[in-house]
Amino acid sequence: MRLTTLFLLFAFATFAQKTSYSVLVYTKNGPGYVHDNISSAVAAIQKLGVEKRFKVDVSDNPRVFEEQNLAKYKVIIFTSTNNDVFDTDTQRLAFRHYIEAGGGFVGVHSVTGTERKWDWFKMMVGETFTWHAKFQPFSVINIDPAHPSMKGVPTKWTKEDECYFGSELYPGIKTLLMHDVTTLDQAQKDLITKHKGIYGNYFPAAWTQNFQGGHIWVTTLGHAKENYQEPVYLNHLWQGINYIAGQVKTIDYSKATSKGRDEGLRF
Repeated sequence: MRLTTLFLLFAFATFAQKTSYSVLVYTKNGPGYVHDNISSAVAAIQKLGVEKRFKVDVSDNPRVFEEQNLAKYKVIIFTSTNNDVFDTDTQRLAFRHYIEAGGGFVGVHSVTGTERKWDWFKMMVGETFTWHAKFQPFSVINIDPAHPSMKGVPTKWTKEDECYFGSELYPGIKTLLMHDVTTLDQAQKDLITKHKGIYGNYFPAAWTQNFQGGHIWVTTLGHAKENYQEPVYLNHLWQGINYIAGQVKTIDYSKATSKGRDEGLRF
């Protein structure tokens, strides 16, 4: 009986070791508005790590952006970061090299307002934040339910959140969820019309892309700290993390050839 128990424990430990990976949750904000949801998001991802068997490291120190340190992680998660979050261009280049080496990135909520003066980063994320409608219930539509990261996400999701708009949308993104702009409170109609631009009544809410060797998934949803206890939202976040982790095979810095943070894209 004891031998059987030991064997089962060994088998489980071996299985867990084979299926585990590490993520880095980065939370630093530059000067300006800082969301009160960050600690809730961190706690939620840590809980997911326990449930789904992946390791979670958390930092707000930009010194973690060193190539060999980043190589430990399948996914780097920026949760409600805003404005400049690196201290030096050396750190920015280390992050760029991680992406070029095949790394994974998940951006949550205000990530589109991060590093607004760094063109490469804005293209990597997929857009640059311009404005959001006031916090309110509105509809989000799942336009790609067959995508692996959309598993369990409602086809039409009525959610209380901030409807984010952006500019400088990078052409490579694949939209997965979109805001139904017609369901917003029309008291802000002029601002909505101004910021929705060429997209009309629908605007990207979550997307993915393969970018310069790396694997990217972004959701603009998740403003309220209560979101990080809601099963539907937590599933949405988990599916994004899990999808990106599955895309990352190895971190190979021989593929990271850029010499500076602002070097042009490789094609």
